[in-house]
Amino acid sequence: MKAVILAGGTGTRLLPLTKLLNKHLLPVGRLPMICYSLISLQAAGITDILLVTAPKALGDFASFLGSGKDYGVSLTYRIQEEAGGIAQALELARPFIGSDDKFIVLLGDNLFEEPLKPHMDAFRSQASGAMVLLKQVPDPERYGVPVFDGGGRIIHIDEKPAAPQTDSCVTGIYMYDGTVFDLIAEQSPSQRGELEITDVNNAFAGKGKLEHRHLSGWWTDAGTFDSLLEANRKLMGDIT
Repeated sequence: MKAVILAGGTGTRLLPLTKLLNKHLLPVGRLPMICYSLISLQAAGITDILLVTAPKALGDFASFLGSGKDYGVSLTYRIQEEAGGIAQALELARPFIGSDDKFIVLLGDNLFEEPLKPHMDAFRSQASGAMVLLKQVPDPERYGVPVFDGGGRIIHIDEKPAAPQTDSCVTGIYMYDGTVFDLIAEQSPSQRGELEITDVNNAFAGKGKLEHRHLSGWWTDAGTFDSLLEANRKLMGDIT
């Protein structure tokens, strides 16, 4: 399997820090944030990785990470010319992935405790479609929230619902087969003018091809000052 790390975005919730540095290069614990994605993927046996970022951040990533050899991986870079949503950024991976391969996608500001390999092994055994990883959180209204049928299958994901139907959220860890690129091509921009990954996941759900697993360890998206502080504490060993 290959991997795609999405590390674009403007990081507006972390201004003014992100005027100086791309969010994913901010220090968390003893390393820049992006390093934890590389470490997690390499530990799971994935070494062929595409990193998608914004034009002005490419030089910083390339200067710091280079080919990825210091982390035991091989990095390829692609530029998302303008902010058009997670799904738009993911579409840039089509030539890298190919049409038939299964692969994993990480949002670069997702930090988590447990190994990826058991989840990836489960996805490898899945016939086709997609898989999302869920996490119980105290504030699911901040995230995409799964809606389940009576058999426990996701039938829909509600984005930032006012009244969540569960306390689980969809994390920024996704696994797809190659059909994801065709589904991205079928999507229309949302009201904020972006191609939303939730719409893509809902397209899989509508076909009955969206599986899920739960993270049992800690997880944070590190996209706000509060969550960035929490991530620092966890990764420095102050919180268990």
